[in-house]
Parts: sequence; structure tokens; C-alpha cells
Amino acid sequence: MKNENENLQDLLSQLSKEEYCYFTTRGRKTGKPHEIEIWFGVVGNTVYLLSGGADKSDWVKNLRVNPEVTVRIGKYIFAANARIVQDIGEESAIRPLLAAKYQEWKEGQELSDWARDALVVGIDIIK
Repeated sequence: MKNENENLQDLLSQLSKEEYCYFTTRGRKTGKPHEIEIWFGVVGNTVYLLSGGADKSDWVKNLRVNPEVTVRIGKYIFAANARIVQDIGEESAIRPLLAAKYQEWKEGQELSDWARDALVVGIDIIK
């Protein structure tokens, strides 16, 4: 019998085929919810995003102030904690994952500027 974590990973794996996720932060000044539609990848219980605007994007500024976020994929909404990915190994695995999903990148090819330079954000699903 699967535990709750394995069930969540299975669900996220199935949902990873969706084109977009909807990521909601709280405004750093207003506290109001701000939702964006964005490309994403999934590894385990973590949803990954790339911010082409790096830390200049409003949604990145918001999550730095309040990392408690929600992510909607398909009909499912998940509570989560967002973070800027600092680990080079984790970051190096995510860039080609998203490039392959959205830019038809293949092993041995050079990554696009977006895939190589964008800020990697991890969204760790709580439930």
C-alpha cells in the first residue's frame, strides 16, 4: 500500500504533462493574491519554475517576502513553500528538464539563453 508521499508523487508525475501551472504568491506590499500562468517541471514533490526576469520578476520578489504559495495544476490546488534554488546540482538537473519539455532540447545540445540563465525556483508541495 502506498503512503501519502508516494501518492502525491504519482499525482504530480501525472500532472507534469500539463502545459502550464498557475502559481499564486501574496503581494509583498498589499498581501493580495497574485496568480501567474507559467511553464513548469516536476521532480518528486517539487514543482520547478524558471524566472526569465530573474529576481526582478514581481512573483519572485513576492515569494522572497512570503514563501507560502499555492500552485494549481489542472483541477488540483496545492499548498507549498517556494524557494530560490541554491544547490548547483539541483539547478543543473532542472534546466534541461524544462528545456526538454518546452524547447525540444535533447542531450548534447546547447541550452537556450532562457534555460541556461533564468532563475530556478523550487516549489515544495506541502499537501
